[in-house]
Amino acid sequence: MSRADRMRLGGYGAAAACAVYGSMKLAQALGANALADKDPLPPELHERLLARDPLFVTSHWVLAGAAAVGVVVALATVRPWGAAVPRGPLLAITWTLGIFMIARAGGVLGFGFVGDALVLAGVVSVPAEHAAPARDLAWWDLLLWSPFFLFWGACWTTAAVRLGRVSKSGPPVRPGTGHGAANWS
Repeated sequence: MSRADRMRLGGYGAAAACAVYGSMKLAQALGANALADKDPLPPELHERLLARDPLFVTSHWVLAGAAAVGVVVALATVRPWGAAVPRGPLLAITWTLGIFMIARAGGVLGFGFVGDALVLAGVVSVPAEHAAPARDLAWWDLLLWSPFFLFWGACWTTAAVRLGRVSKSGPPVRPGTGHGAANWS
């Protein structure tokens, strides 16, 4: 597999991760548990999530919709029809999503590898009545959510790097046509 083909995997990987995440959020919006009980939230928010608080149900619908848009955005970085999308906004979106998701996976936003490790090592104090659930959720985040967001963020940043390179070189000229036609496929 050529380097160019590997770089294209970023867009497809981001689209697939969006589809997986969006499917989970859609299932939650429709009433399924779909790993909601493994969401690393503070205890009071976790209880509201599991009680299907209207705010969380609404957020599931919004996130499912955002993930559907994410599939389209990710595919726009690698598919021929994506050449019609303005490069500047597409680059800004892909870089922003990639950096945000990598930061989330690392723990900059409170969750992630660092935050989970601190909870599991006992460095972060958790009220005694929430200690067991906090450790359980930290393990889930450490082994499932943080790696997923790291993968997802790496896919977005790979798509952004590829898109930036394609944008700088300009669309290739299709032989025999005399005009530029992006060879994104």
